[in-house]
Amino acid sequence: MDNEQMQDIQFVEYIVKQIVEQPEEIKIERTVDEMGVLITLKVAKEDMGKIIGKNGQTAKSIRILLRVIGSKNNARVNLKIVEPDGEEVKVDGEDL
Repeated sequence: MDNEQMQDIQFVEYIVKQIVEQPEEIKIERTVDEMGVLITLKVAKEDMGKIIGKNGQTAKSIRILLRVIGSKNNARVNLKIVEPDGEEVKVDGEDL
């Protein structure tokens, strides 16, 4: 991966490490397909509430900032937060 491709992962890692209590439990995967870039985030169960935030606001904010980073590189970047048991997190019917 070149530097432009690494910016989105580095951004997510930096932000999430500042929020969580167990930064060593952070796992980030980056995949690219015809839909764009998908960043999958896994954190410790105890940190899920901090990442999602009240009414999903923290997760939504991270997503918005990721889209800005992606637009600078002409890429569509999405964030998927996965619960420790493997299920995708949803708030108000919207995937987080």
